Amino acid sequence: MSELLIIGSERSEAGIPAAMEILRRGGSALEAVERGLILCEDNLADHYVGTGGLPNARGEVELDASIMVGSSRAFGAVGAVKNFPNPISIARAVMEKLPQHALLVGQGAEDFADSLGFKRAELLTPEAKALWLQQLKDVPVESIEGENTKAMTGDLRYRLAAIELVKKFAPHEGPWGTINIIARDRTGEIVCGVSTSGYPYKHPGRVGDSSIPGAGNYADIRYGAAACTGRGELSLRGGTARTVVENMRHGMSAEDACFEALKEARNLPDDFRAELRCLAITADGHHGGAAGMEGSTYTLMTESSTQPEFRPRKALL
Repeated sequence: MSELLIIGSERSEAGIPAAMEILRRGGSALEAVERGLILCEDNLADHYVGTGGLPNARGEVELDASIMVGSSRAFGAVGAVKNFPNPISIARAVMEKLPQHALLVGQGAEDFADSLGFKRAELLTPEAKALWLQQLKDVPVESIEGENTKAMTGDLRYRLAAIELVKKFAPHEGPWGTINIIARDRTGEIVCGVSTSGYPYKHPGRVGDSSIPGAGNYADIRYGAAACTGRGELSLRGGTARTVVENMRHGMSAEDACFEALKEARNLPDDFRAELRCLAITADGHHGGAAGMEGSTYTLMTESSTQPEFRPRKALL
């Protein structure tokens, strides 16, 4: 019988205690990961997942999520989903009810969610909207064109200015980023889930690593599971989550596997470089994480835990 274990990225403590209770009652890792991420998505104080997530450059909240089962490597994901507060549950439904596919995006994902009776909701909360509008205050009024005007050189200048505006947007102060949760149940099954509203003020339609197997999320019961947060374009290009699992396959500890994967991603040229983090569980239940800066942590609960514990990630200096 395997030891119960859950780890998660920063801010996953909103959902991990409830997830561990599911495992203690004999529930599956799949149930635990989904429940834990639902609670994170429903946390209105968190502006990087679910309801309350920061919007894209158009002011619309678009959500990505995925879930992967280690024993079968079954995978389900959604990307750029609007108006549904719990994309992790839609991602699980893709995996279980639409097994001929693994990823649905945009309108197609929303139609699928409607067909299963998932409830729609307004995702842009007043607080998130205020943060977005604060970023827009620097747009010059004279650059905004009226309706039904003929395209002129000013239109081009406005579009270029809008692109520059998107480039300079930065996350608000405070903890931020994608949330991932990895769980191991009594049978030894390992499941990894990821949920995010993506980079704040992103280009509409942008889908990051959180929806892509091998990039933001990967699970293989033979070796372990890993997930990433931060600069998703880097983990997309580097296949970082899969790299972590491959490193564990070749005998590295979870911490070293994450560290070496980040070193590899660091070598990719990127004019928009930002920090990338990862965490992992090995098949035998060891765990660890790495990050691009000192002071980064991940969250841990075992069967004997009374509350979430916070463990340091190895810093890539």
